[in-house]
Amino acid sequence: MTAAVDVRGLAYALPGDGRTLVQNVSFTVGPGETLVLLGRSGSGKTTTLKLINRLLEPTAGEVLVAGEPTAALEPTRLRRRIGYVIQEVGLFPHFTVAQNIGLVPRLERWPADRIAARVRELLALVGLDPAAFLSRYPHQLSGGQRQRVGVARALAADPPLLLLDEPFGALDPITRVELQREFRGLEGRLGKGMVFVTHDVREGLLLGTRIGLMHEGRLLFLGTPEEFRGSTQPEAVAFMSAVDPGPATEGPQGPRKSF
Repeated sequence: MTAAVDVRGLAYALPGDGRTLVQNVSFTVGPGETLVLLGRSGSGKTTTLKLINRLLEPTAGEVLVAGEPTAALEPTRLRRRIGYVIQEVGLFPHFTVAQNIGLVPRLERWPADRIAARVRELLALVGLDPAAFLSRYPHQLSGGQRQRVGVARALAADPPLLLLDEPFGALDPITRVELQREFRGLEGRLGKGMVFVTHDVREGLLLGTRIGLMHEGRLLFLGTPEEFRGSTQPEAVAFMSAVDPGPATEGPQGPRKSF
């Protein structure tokens, strides 16, 4: 089965002073897998995401998305094949929910009836009633609702890969826990490869199929959540020392929704 993303020896140095932000990072994420890139601020997590979708151009190494080298693809075309969810969502304020979600399918020239059906399908998937939300604007939504619309928009053109950069970081604690729980229920059903950036070890252990621990631009550890919990790697031990073993192991409690 073709990997959703294959990262090989990725590196990035700043053009001006040559300072290296990412060094020799390699990993593969298959369909249905979620790789959590965990690390402190400035460890290279977000830079790695930007290198995958060519918001930054790698200094060395290569990236393949669904088996195709990204360097051979026109950047705008590449980004339409990758779902991207960020902390502040980035919805267009003058577009309705339906227009925001349907943006990439419209750019891809899908028929109008197919776009409309896809928008309704995705709103239902992320737990928003299409009849109530299709015509709303972003300012009429709560933070959690905007984040749900952001996830729906990222899924709109059915991309093989989703990149998520601390998508729940700006939400209040209760909403954040609710969305983490719902997202966990959604992961396996989507069959997408996902790279999820966070500095929250609890979130990483809850949502990740595998954990990639980054420090000073390097990937220090790559393994399952259970392997991460038992790791003697000093940076992994430092992260685990901040975790209450109960919540970290079990995650948020209560019935799961369908996101």
